[in-house]
Amino acid sequence: MQAPYSEIRIIDLSAVVSGPMATGILADQGADVIKVEAGKGDLTRVIGPAQGDISALFASINRGKRSIVLDLKQPEGAQVLRELLAQADVLVENFRPGALARLGFSYEAVAAFNPRLVYLSISGFGQTGPYAGFRVYDPVIQAVSGFADAHPDPVSGSPQLLQTLLCDKITSLTAAQALGAALHARSQTGQGQKIELSMLDAALSFLWPEAMYNHSFLEGDVPPMPEFGANQKLWRARDGWLAMITPQDDEFAAMCRTLGVPELIQDPRFASIPVRRKHPTELRALIEPLLAPHAVDDLIARLGAAGVPVGRVNTKQQLADDPQVQANGSLQHSTQEGLGRMRSARPAATFPAVAAQPAPPAPHLGEHTEAILRELGRSEAQIHALLASGAASGCSAPSAGRQP
Repeated sequence: MQAPYSEIRIIDLSAVVSGPMATGILADQGADVIKVEAGKGDLTRVIGPAQGDISALFASINRGKRSIVLDLKQPEGAQVLRELLAQADVLVENFRPGALARLGFSYEAVAAFNPRLVYLSISGFGQTGPYAGFRVYDPVIQAVSGFADAHPDPVSGSPQLLQTLLCDKITSLTAAQALGAALHARSQTGQGQKIELSMLDAALSFLWPEAMYNHSFLEGDVPPMPEFGANQKLWRARDGWLAMITPQDDEFAAMCRTLGVPELIQDPRFASIPVRRKHPTELRALIEPLLAPHAVDDLIARLGAAGVPVGRVNTKQQLADDPQVQANGSLQHSTQEGLGRMRSARPAATFPAVAAQPAPPAPHLGEHTEAILRELGRSEAQIHALLASGAASGCSAPSAGRQP
Protein backbone atom coordinates (compact mmCIF):
# COMPACT_ATOMS: atom_id res chain seq x y z
CA MET A 1 0.00 0.00 0.00
CA GLN A 2 1.02 3.58 -0.57
CA ALA A 3 1.60 5.93 2.33
CA PRO A 4 -1.64 7.73 3.34
CA TYR A 5 -0.72 11.13 1.87
CA SER A 6 1.39 9.93 -1.07
CA GLU A 7 -0.81 11.77 -3.58
CA ILE A 8 -0.83 15.04 -1.64
CA ARG A 9 1.39 18.06 -2.31
CA ILE A 10 1.77 20.67 0.43
CA ILE A 11 3.19 24.15 0.01
CA ASP A 12 4.58 25.01 3.41
CA LEU A 13 5.04 28.73 3.96
CA SER A 14 5.21 28.35 7.73
CA ALA A 15 8.26 28.76 9.94
CA VAL A 16 9.55 27.89 13.42
CA VAL A 17 7.50 25.00 14.93
CA SER A 18 3.70 25.23 14.85
CA GLY A 19 3.36 24.90 11.08
CA PRO A 20 6.53 22.99 10.15
CA MET A 21 5.92 20.22 12.67
CA ALA A 22 2.38 19.76 11.31
CA THR A 23 3.58 19.48 7.72
CA GLY A 24 6.43 17.28 8.94
CA ILE A 25 3.89 14.79 10.26
CA LEU A 26 2.22 14.69 6.84
CA ALA A 27 5.61 14.37 5.14
CA ASP A 28 6.27 11.32 7.33
CA GLN A 29 2.96 9.96 6.05
CA GLY A 30 3.89 10.36 2.41
CA ALA A 31 3.09 13.96 1.42
CA ASP A 32 5.36 15.87 -0.94
CA VAL A 33 6.07 18.97 1.16
CA ILE A 34 7.72 21.93 -0.52
CA LYS A 35 9.06 24.28 2.11
CA VAL A 36 9.10 27.86 0.84
CA GLU A 37 11.67 29.96 2.66
CA ALA A 38 12.95 33.50 2.34
CA GLY A 39 16.24 35.22 3.07
CA LYS A 40 18.26 33.28 5.62
CA GLY A 41 15.50 30.72 5.96
CA ASP A 42 13.53 29.31 8.86
CA LEU A 43 14.67 30.62 12.25
CA THR A 44 14.90 27.09 13.62
CA ARG A 45 17.79 26.35 11.27
CA VAL A 46 20.06 28.05 13.81
CA ILE A 47 18.28 27.37 17.14
CA GLY A 48 20.12 24.89 19.33
CA PRO A 49 23.00 22.65 18.28
CA ALA A 50 23.56 23.00 14.54
CA GLN A 51 25.94 22.07 11.78
CA GLY A 52 25.90 24.56 8.96
CA ASP A 53 22.31 25.54 8.16
CA ILE A 54 20.67 22.53 9.82
CA SER A 55 20.04 22.34 13.56
CA ALA A 56 18.84 19.28 15.44
CA LEU A 57 15.47 21.00 15.94
CA PHE A 58 15.11 21.85 12.24
CA ALA A 59 16.14 18.35 11.20
CA SER A 60 13.52 16.72 13.41
CA ILE A 61 10.49 18.62 12.13
CA ASN A 62 11.50 19.23 8.52
CA ARG A 63 12.74 15.84 7.41
CA GLY A 64 11.41 14.58 4.12
CA LYS A 65 10.69 18.07 2.76
CA ARG A 66 12.12 19.99 -0.18
CA SER A 67 13.30 23.59 0.16
CA ILE A 68 12.90 26.42 -2.32
CA VAL A 69 13.87 30.01 -1.54
CA LEU A 70 11.64 32.73 -3.01
CA ASP A 71 11.37 36.47 -2.53
CA LEU A 72 7.60 36.91 -2.57
CA LYS A 73 7.95 40.69 -2.70
CA GLN A 74 9.38 40.39 -6.19
CA PRO A 75 6.83 39.70 -8.95
CA GLU A 76 8.90 36.84 -10.34
CA GLY A 77 9.08 35.13 -6.94
CA ALA A 78 5.35 35.60 -6.38
CA GLN A 79 4.64 34.10 -9.80
CA VAL A 80 6.59 30.96 -8.93
CA LEU A 81 4.50 30.58 -5.77
CA ARG A 82 1.28 30.98 -7.78
CA GLU A 83 2.37 28.19 -10.10
CA LEU A 84 3.20 25.94 -7.14
CA LEU A 85 -0.16 26.65 -5.51
CA ALA A 86 -2.02 25.95 -8.75
CA GLN A 87 -0.75 22.35 -8.54
CA ALA A 88 -1.00 21.95 -4.78
CA ASP A 89 -3.50 20.32 -2.43
CA VAL A 90 -2.60 22.21 0.75
CA LEU A 91 -1.12 25.56 1.74
CA VAL A 92 0.06 26.08 5.32
CA GLU A 93 1.09 29.49 6.63
CA ASN A 94 1.69 31.08 10.01
CA PHE A 95 2.36 34.69 9.07
CA ARG A 96 0.79 37.34 11.26
CA PRO A 97 -2.84 37.96 10.26
CA GLY A 98 -3.15 39.79 6.96
CA ALA A 99 0.52 39.51 5.96
CA LEU A 100 0.03 36.89 3.26
CA ALA A 101 -3.02 38.69 1.89
CA ARG A 102 -0.93 41.82 1.45
CA LEU A 103 1.40 39.77 -0.74
CA GLY A 104 -1.56 38.78 -2.92
CA PHE A 105 -2.14 35.31 -1.49
CA SER A 106 -5.31 35.58 0.59
CA TYR A 107 -7.53 32.52 0.63
CA GLU A 108 -9.95 34.21 -1.76
CA ALA A 109 -7.19 35.06 -4.21
CA VAL A 110 -5.75 31.55 -4.19
CA ALA A 111 -9.12 29.79 -4.27
CA ALA A 112 -9.95 31.76 -7.42
CA PHE A 113 -7.38 29.74 -9.39
CA ASN A 114 -7.33 26.55 -7.26
CA PRO A 115 -10.71 25.97 -5.60
CA ARG A 116 -9.61 22.49 -4.44
CA LEU A 117 -6.88 23.91 -2.22
CA VAL A 118 -7.04 23.42 1.56
CA TYR A 119 -5.65 26.63 3.05
CA LEU A 120 -4.53 26.48 6.69
CA SER A 121 -3.75 29.74 8.52
CA ILE A 122 -2.07 29.36 11.90
CA SER A 123 -1.90 32.42 14.14
CA GLY A 124 -0.84 33.10 17.69
CA PHE A 125 -4.01 34.63 19.08
CA GLY A 126 -6.46 34.52 16.17
CA GLN A 127 -7.30 36.57 13.11
CA THR A 128 -9.12 39.33 15.03
CA GLY A 129 -9.18 40.75 18.54
CA PRO A 130 -6.90 42.96 20.66
CA TYR A 131 -3.90 40.61 20.52
CA ALA A 132 -4.24 39.51 16.88
CA GLY A 133 -1.34 41.58 15.60
CA PHE A 134 1.10 40.67 18.37
CA ARG A 135 4.23 38.64 17.70
CA VAL A 136 3.89 35.31 19.45
CA TYR A 137 6.15 32.53 20.65
CA ASP A 138 5.35 29.51 22.78
CA PRO A 139 5.97 31.05 26.26
CA VAL A 140 3.49 33.85 25.51
CA ILE A 141 0.73 31.31 24.78
CA GLN A 142 1.68 29.26 27.85
CA ALA A 143 1.09 32.42 29.88
CA VAL A 144 -2.18 33.60 28.34
CA SER A 145 -3.77 30.13 28.01
CA GLY A 146 -3.35 29.25 31.69
CA PHE A 147 -0.63 26.64 31.27
CA ALA A 148 1.84 28.62 33.37
CA ASP A 149 -0.71 28.96 36.18
CA ALA A 150 -1.67 25.28 35.90
CA HIS A 151 1.92 24.25 36.67
CA PRO A 152 2.96 26.43 39.63
CA ASP A 153 6.24 26.16 41.44
CA PRO A 154 5.60 23.59 44.20
CA VAL A 155 7.30 25.73 46.84
CA SER A 156 6.37 29.33 46.03
CA GLY A 157 3.17 28.72 44.09
CA SER A 158 4.38 31.11 41.40
CA PRO A 159 3.35 30.35 37.82
CA GLN A 160 6.09 28.82 35.74
CA LEU A 161 6.75 27.86 32.15
CA LEU A 162 7.11 24.29 31.02
CA GLN A 163 10.57 23.80 29.57
CA THR A 164 9.38 22.60 26.18
CA LEU A 165 7.58 24.19 23.23
CA LEU A 166 4.33 22.70 24.43
CA CYS A 167 1.83 25.07 22.82
CA ASP A 168 3.67 25.09 19.50
CA LYS A 169 3.56 21.30 19.37
CA ILE A 170 -0.07 21.08 20.53
CA THR A 171 -0.92 23.44 17.67
CA SER A 172 1.02 21.24 15.25
CA LEU A 173 -0.89 18.12 16.23
CA THR A 174 -4.20 19.99 15.99
CA ALA A 175 -3.21 21.34 12.57
CA ALA A 176 -2.27 17.93 11.22
CA GLN A 177 -5.62 16.50 12.32
CA ALA A 178 -7.52 19.44 10.84
CA LEU A 179 -5.75 19.05 7.50
CA GLY A 180 -6.70 15.39 7.39
CA ALA A 181 -10.33 16.28 8.10
CA ALA A 182 -10.37 18.96 5.38
CA LEU A 183 -8.80 16.64 2.81
CA HIS A 184 -11.40 14.01 3.64
CA ALA A 185 -14.14 16.60 3.18
CA ARG A 186 -12.64 17.54 -0.18
CA SER A 187 -12.75 13.91 -1.27
CA GLN A 188 -16.52 14.06 -0.72
CA THR A 189 -17.26 17.52 -2.16
CA GLY A 190 -14.38 18.28 -4.51
CA GLN A 191 -13.94 21.66 -2.81
CA GLY A 192 -11.16 22.98 -0.65
CA GLN A 193 -11.66 25.33 2.26
CA LYS A 194 -9.90 27.68 4.62
CA ILE A 195 -9.01 26.52 8.13
CA GLU A 196 -8.19 29.06 10.84
CA LEU A 197 -6.30 27.81 13.87
CA SER A 198 -4.79 29.84 16.68
CA MET A 199 -2.19 28.62 19.14
CA LEU A 200 -4.33 30.05 21.94
CA ASP A 201 -7.39 28.00 20.94
CA ALA A 202 -5.32 24.84 20.49
CA ALA A 203 -3.78 25.31 23.93
CA LEU A 204 -7.14 25.96 25.61
CA SER A 205 -8.70 22.90 23.97
CA PHE A 206 -5.80 20.77 25.20
CA LEU A 207 -5.69 22.22 28.71
CA TRP A 208 -9.39 22.42 29.49
CA PRO A 209 -10.70 18.89 30.23
CA GLU A 210 -9.07 18.35 33.63
CA ALA A 211 -6.96 21.45 34.36
CA MET A 212 -10.03 23.67 34.14
CA TYR A 213 -12.72 21.32 35.45
CA ASN A 214 -13.36 23.55 38.45
CA HIS A 215 -14.26 26.35 36.02
CA SER A 216 -16.65 24.43 33.77
CA PHE A 217 -20.01 24.29 35.58
CA LEU A 218 -21.55 27.74 35.60
CA GLU A 219 -24.80 26.80 37.30
CA GLY A 220 -25.69 24.69 40.30
CA ASP A 221 -23.89 24.29 43.61
CA VAL A 222 -20.99 22.11 42.48
CA PRO A 223 -18.21 22.15 45.07
CA PRO A 224 -14.67 22.51 43.69
CA MET A 225 -12.37 19.50 43.73
CA PRO A 226 -8.61 19.41 44.21
CA GLU A 227 -6.79 20.14 40.98
CA PHE A 228 -6.33 16.89 39.09
CA GLY A 229 -2.55 17.02 39.09
CA ALA A 230 -1.99 18.83 42.36
CA ASN A 231 -1.00 15.73 44.32
CA GLN A 232 0.78 13.89 41.53
CA LYS A 233 4.41 13.80 42.56
CA LEU A 234 7.31 11.53 41.80
CA TRP A 235 8.57 8.90 44.23
CA ARG A 236 12.19 8.43 45.29
CA ALA A 237 13.79 5.00 45.41
CA ARG A 238 17.29 4.00 46.43
CA ASP A 239 18.91 4.69 43.06
CA GLY A 240 16.52 6.99 41.26
CA TRP A 241 12.96 8.15 40.80
CA LEU A 242 9.73 6.61 39.58
CA ALA A 243 6.23 7.70 38.72
CA MET A 244 3.39 5.80 40.36
CA ILE A 245 -0.29 6.63 40.41
CA THR A 246 -3.14 4.52 41.79
CA PRO A 247 -6.44 6.32 41.17
CA GLN A 248 -8.55 3.14 41.03
CA ASP A 249 -9.30 0.99 44.05
CA ASP A 250 -7.82 -2.19 42.58
CA GLU A 251 -4.60 -0.35 41.71
CA PHE A 252 -4.33 1.08 45.21
CA ALA A 253 -4.93 -2.34 46.72
CA ALA A 254 -2.28 -3.89 44.49
CA MET A 255 0.25 -1.27 45.56
CA CYS A 256 -0.49 -1.85 49.23
CA ARG A 257 -0.14 -5.63 48.95
CA THR A 258 3.05 -5.40 46.92
CA LEU A 259 4.64 -3.03 49.43
CA GLY A 260 3.56 -5.18 52.37
CA VAL A 261 0.95 -2.89 53.90
CA PRO A 262 -2.41 -4.52 53.05
CA GLU A 263 -3.94 -2.93 56.14
CA LEU A 264 -3.99 0.43 54.35
CA ILE A 265 -6.66 -0.90 52.01
CA GLN A 266 -9.22 -0.77 54.83
CA ASP A 267 -7.84 2.34 56.53
CA PRO A 268 -10.77 4.82 56.59
CA ARG A 269 -8.48 7.57 55.30
CA PHE A 270 -7.73 5.60 52.13
CA ALA A 271 -10.66 3.22 51.66
CA SER A 272 -12.13 4.92 48.57
CA ILE A 273 -11.13 7.20 45.74
CA PRO A 274 -12.75 10.36 47.19
CA VAL A 275 -11.26 9.99 50.66
CA ARG A 276 -7.79 9.22 49.35
CA ARG A 277 -7.85 12.53 47.48
CA LYS A 278 -8.50 14.24 50.84
CA HIS A 279 -5.49 12.64 52.56
CA PRO A 280 -2.59 12.71 50.10
CA THR A 281 -0.04 13.95 52.61
CA GLU A 282 -0.74 11.16 55.12
CA LEU A 283 -0.60 8.52 52.39
CA ARG A 284 2.68 9.80 51.01
CA ALA A 285 4.23 9.81 54.47
CA LEU A 286 3.39 6.11 54.80
CA ILE A 287 4.47 4.99 51.32
CA GLU A 288 7.71 6.94 50.87
CA PRO A 289 9.69 4.93 53.48
CA LEU A 290 8.57 1.68 51.86
CA LEU A 291 10.04 2.68 48.49
CA ALA A 292 13.27 4.33 49.64
CA PRO A 293 15.32 1.15 50.36
CA HIS A 294 14.63 -0.50 46.99
CA ALA A 295 16.12 -0.16 43.53
CA VAL A 296 13.96 1.42 40.86
CA ASP A 297 14.15 -1.61 38.55
CA ASP A 298 13.05 -3.96 41.34
CA LEU A 299 10.09 -1.75 42.26
CA ILE A 300 8.99 -1.39 38.65
CA ALA A 301 9.17 -5.14 38.06
CA ARG A 302 7.13 -6.01 41.16
CA LEU A 303 4.62 -3.20 41.02
CA GLY A 304 4.11 -3.43 37.26
CA ALA A 305 3.50 -7.17 37.45
CA ALA A 306 0.90 -6.56 40.17
CA GLY A 307 -1.06 -4.13 37.98
CA VAL A 308 0.18 -0.87 39.48
CA PRO A 309 0.74 1.94 36.93
CA VAL A 310 4.45 2.66 37.33
CA GLY A 311 7.45 3.83 35.32
CA ARG A 312 11.07 4.86 35.71
CA VAL A 313 11.99 8.52 35.51
CA ASN A 314 14.50 8.44 32.69
CA THR A 315 17.11 11.12 32.37
CA LYS A 316 17.61 12.41 28.85
CA GLN A 317 20.85 10.43 28.74
CA GLN A 318 19.10 7.19 29.81
CA LEU A 319 16.15 7.46 27.44
CA ALA A 320 17.71 5.75 24.42
CA ASP A 321 18.61 2.71 26.56
CA ASP A 322 15.15 2.22 28.07
CA PRO A 323 14.11 -1.34 27.19
CA GLN A 324 10.61 -0.29 26.12
CA VAL A 325 11.93 2.49 23.91
CA GLN A 326 14.22 -0.07 22.30
CA ALA A 327 11.46 -2.67 21.97
CA ASN A 328 9.23 -0.14 20.22
CA GLY A 329 11.99 1.04 17.91
CA SER A 330 10.98 4.52 19.02
CA LEU A 331 14.24 6.13 17.94
CA GLN A 332 15.75 6.03 14.48
CA HIS A 333 19.13 6.84 13.01
CA SER A 334 19.90 8.59 9.76
CA THR A 335 22.96 9.84 7.96
CA GLN A 336 23.20 13.14 6.11
CA GLU A 337 26.19 14.42 4.24
CA GLY A 338 27.89 17.10 6.28
CA LEU A 339 26.06 16.13 9.47
CA GLY A 340 27.00 12.49 9.98
CA ARG A 341 24.79 10.12 11.91
CA MET A 342 21.77 11.58 13.67
CA ARG A 343 19.21 10.18 16.07
CA SER A 344 15.56 11.26 16.22
CA ALA A 345 12.15 10.00 17.22
CA ARG A 346 10.52 7.98 14.47
CA PRO A 347 6.97 8.86 13.36
CA ALA A 348 4.73 7.99 16.29
CA ALA A 349 1.90 6.52 14.19
CA THR A 350 2.84 3.48 12.14
CA PHE A 351 0.98 1.90 9.25
CA PRO A 352 1.84 -1.80 9.17
CA ALA A 353 0.38 -2.23 5.69
CA VAL A 354 2.82 0.37 4.32
CA ALA A 355 6.42 -0.70 3.84
CA ALA A 356 8.59 1.35 6.19
CA GLN A 357 10.99 3.66 4.35
CA PRO A 358 13.64 5.84 5.98
CA ALA A 359 12.62 9.48 5.76
CA PRO A 360 14.83 11.69 3.58
CA PRO A 361 16.78 14.16 5.72
CA ALA A 362 15.79 17.77 6.23
CA PRO A 363 16.77 20.03 3.32
CA HIS A 364 19.54 22.58 3.16
CA LEU A 365 18.29 26.10 2.52
CA GLY A 366 17.23 26.30 -1.12
CA GLU A 367 18.54 22.83 -1.84
CA HIS A 368 15.72 22.00 -4.26
CA THR A 369 15.09 25.43 -5.77
CA GLU A 370 16.45 24.60 -9.21
CA ALA A 371 14.84 21.15 -9.34
CA ILE A 372 11.43 22.56 -8.43
CA LEU A 373 11.75 25.33 -11.00
CA ARG A 374 12.50 22.69 -13.63
CA GLU A 375 9.37 20.80 -12.59
CA LEU A 376 7.42 23.99 -13.27
CA GLY A 377 8.82 24.03 -16.80
CA ARG A 378 11.45 26.74 -16.41
CA SER A 379 14.38 26.53 -18.83
CA GLU A 380 17.96 26.71 -17.63
CA ALA A 381 18.17 30.26 -18.90
CA GLN A 382 15.01 31.24 -17.03
CA ILE A 383 16.28 29.59 -13.84
CA HIS A 384 19.57 31.45 -14.15
CA ALA A 385 17.69 34.73 -14.59
CA LEU A 386 15.53 34.10 -11.53
CA LEU A 387 18.57 33.30 -9.42
CA ALA A 388 20.43 36.33 -10.72
CA SER A 389 17.52 38.63 -9.88
CA GLY A 390 17.24 37.35 -6.31
CA ALA A 391 13.59 36.36 -6.83
CA ALA A 392 14.74 32.81 -6.13
CA SER A 393 17.91 31.36 -4.66
CA GLY A 394 19.38 27.95 -4.11
CA CYS A 395 22.44 26.18 -2.81
CA SER A 396 24.97 23.73 -4.09
CA ALA A 397 24.32 21.08 -1.44
CA PRO A 398 24.10 17.58 -2.94
CA SER A 399 20.53 16.39 -3.43
CA ALA A 400 21.01 13.05 -5.15
CA GLY A 401 18.42 10.56 -4.01
CA ARG A 402 16.49 13.14 -2.07
CA GLN A 403 13.61 13.89 -4.40
CA PRO A 404 10.30 12.39 -3.25
